[in-house]
Amino acid sequence: MKNTYIFEYLDENDFRKKERSVRKYNMLAYKKLTFKYYPELRQGTFLGKVVNENLKEKTVSYELELPTDELFAKVHGKITLHYTVYLEKEIILLTNITPEGILDEGHRAELPTYKGVMISKTNPEKDMFKINLLNMLQK
Repeated sequence: MKNTYIFEYLDENDFRKKERSVRKYNMLAYKKLTFKYYPELRQGTFLGKVVNENLKEKTVSYELELPTDELFAKVHGKITLHYTVYLEKEIILLTNITPEGILDEGHRAELPTYKGVMISKTNPEKDMFKINLLNMLQK
């Protein structure tokens, strides 16, 4: 029987808040994360690209891009899961989900949308400008 990895959190409360924001605003990314990526990670199939490798501590850090709407990715950035694998201890440390700003803000309050993309309450003009610019470039 193959050993399974255990999930640990760098800051569980913060991570869960961002995870709930992903569930609320991007259900496809949340479903893939919960039902496909997490089980594969537990089984030892590490997904994403290697960002850092520490041979002394025997850890490998990964970034896994989640499915993201193209317009959202251009305005706010791709949704990415950051995690570190401790090979000897068989632990996966879930460190962060980015983009942090919009996910934190989405957890605190209901975010408005503009042309199908959520916009932040701190910089709505900037986000709307980006969306309008991208829409003009597509035409």
